Amino acid sequence: MRRIDVIAIGMGVFATGGVIYLFLQLVGFDSLSAGIWSQALFITVLLAWILSYLWRVGNKNMTYNQQIKDYEEAVLQKRLDEMTPEELEKLQQELEKD
Repeated sequence: MRRIDVIAIGMGVFATGGVIYLFLQLVGFDSLSAGIWSQALFITVLLAWILSYLWRVGNKNMTYNQQIKDYEEAVLQKRLDEMTPEELEKLQQELEKD
């Protein structure tokens, strides 16, 4: 993710908080209650995002891990493609032994 994307997402999150605050005031909440409820909603969403991030880290379902896996598979496929038929036959015999 680029730096400008992070900045845009951050600005969008805070703008959304302001819109929720204004919506709550429009619906009939006083400014104090609207502020408390908009902050409570913001904190709830933030905690949910953090928990989802920790869940992905725990399950190793991160972009970096996927890139490493894809790279390893590509290297192995390239090695297989470069092998001669005799080498492939030898490798298959070794695998059948195991």
